[in-house]
Amino acid sequence: MNLLFVHQNFPGQFKHLAPHFAQAGHRVRSLAIDGPGIPGIETQRYKPNRGSSRQIHPWAAEFETKVIRGEACAAAASQLKAQGFTPDVIIANPGWGESLFLKDVWPEARLFALIEFYYAARGLDFDFDAEFFRQDLARDAKLRAKNAHMLLTLEAMDWGLSPTHFQKSTVPKSYHDRISVIFDGIDTKTVQPERAAMVTLNGRIIRAGEEVVTFVNRNLEPYRGYHIFMRALPEILRRRPNAVALIVGGDGVSYGAPPPAGKTWKQIFLDEVKDRLDSKRVFFLGRLPYADYLKVLQVSACHAYLTYPFVLGWSCIEAMSSGCLVIGSRTSPVEEVIEHQEDGLLVDFFDVDALANTVIDCLARPAQYAPLRAAARRTAVERYDLATICLPEQVRLIEEVSRKR
Repeated sequence: MNLLFVHQNFPGQFKHLAPHFAQAGHRVRSLAIDGPGIPGIETQRYKPNRGSSRQIHPWAAEFETKVIRGEACAAAASQLKAQGFTPDVIIANPGWGESLFLKDVWPEARLFALIEFYYAARGLDFDFDAEFFRQDLARDAKLRAKNAHMLLTLEAMDWGLSPTHFQKSTVPKSYHDRISVIFDGIDTKTVQPERAAMVTLNGRIIRAGEEVVTFVNRNLEPYRGYHIFMRALPEILRRRPNAVALIVGGDGVSYGAPPPAGKTWKQIFLDEVKDRLDSKRVFFLGRLPYADYLKVLQVSACHAYLTYPFVLGWSCIEAMSSGCLVIGSRTSPVEEVIEHQEDGLLVDFFDVDALANTVIDCLARPAQYAPLRAAARRTAVERYDLATICLPEQVRLIEEVSRKR
C-alpha cells in the first residue's frame, strides 16, 4: 500500500501511525513545511510562495491563508506524482489547509482526514466564558468563515477520524456517518505511576506522597482554566499549610484571544492573587522536557484539569495514566473520559470554591481517594493505551478505508 501523510509539522499526530506502516513494509511518504520528520520516511518539504493579501476582506483572510498553504502543498504533491508516486490513501491533518487540493492531484486516492474541531459562535468554546466574551458581529462572522476550509475537507474526504466523541459532535451531523472516533493514544507503559518519584526544585526535593497540587498545560491561559485554578490556589494553600503547587506551561497563547499588549495571561492572574499566595510554595516550571513533565505527574497528590468545551488535551489522559487523582471541569470533553467519583472528580468549571474545597479534601484524605487513582490508571490503560487499543484501531480503519476503492 502507498501511503502519504500530510501535516505541516510532520509527524505531528502521526508520529506512531506513519512509522508503523513503514515498518510493516508499506511505501510511506510525507508532505510538510516544518517538523522533525521520521527517519526512514522521505519527506517532501514545501513553502507557501506568497503571503496573505493586505487588502483582503478581514472575514476572508484566514481562508486565503489556508488556500495559499493548500496551493503550496498541492504543488509539492504534483512533484511527487511526477516522480511516480501515487498514494492509495492520503492521511492528512487538514487544520492549516494543506489537504484542500490533494484530491485534484490524485482523484482516485482515498482521503483520510483528522477532524479535530468545527467552530461555532454559540454553544462551544467561543461564548463559554462570560469574563472574556463580547457580542460582536465581526467576530462571529470571522468564526463562521473559519470553517470554510473544513467544510471543503468534509466534502472531499472519504473518511474522517476524531479523537473524541465530543470533537466529532461539533461537526455538522450530515458528516457523522463518515467519521470514526479513536483517541490518539497514550504510551501507558512509559506514562505510569512511580511511588519513588521525586522532583528537585531550587534544592528542595518534592516526593510522591507529599501534598503536591499540579496543573499542566502547553500555555497558561483561560481556555484551559488557568484563571480559575489561580483563584482557587490561595485558599488551598491557606488551609493546607504543607501543600505546594507545581504549575507547568508556557507564557504564550495556544487558543483564544491574546492578553492585553505587553502582558501575559500567566502574569495577569498571578498578579490578581499574589498578595494572598505564599510564593515559596508555588513553582512555575515553564515548559518541561517530557521526562521531567512525567515526574511532575508522578509526584502529584491532586491534579487539576480544566478546559472550555474544546479539544481535549493529552495531559488529561497522561495524568490518569500516571495514577493522578484528577479533578476535572464538568465540561463535555472531560466528562467523556472521567466519570465523577469513579475514576476522578468533576467540578463546575467556574466554581472556584468547589475546586478549592475538592482539592483540599483530596489532600486531607488521600487514602479515601486512592481507589479513584487506581481506577484512573485502569481507564487510561483499557481505553486509551497506544499499543493495545488506539494504534491497532487506527491501523485497521486505514486498511479498511484503503479497500473501499
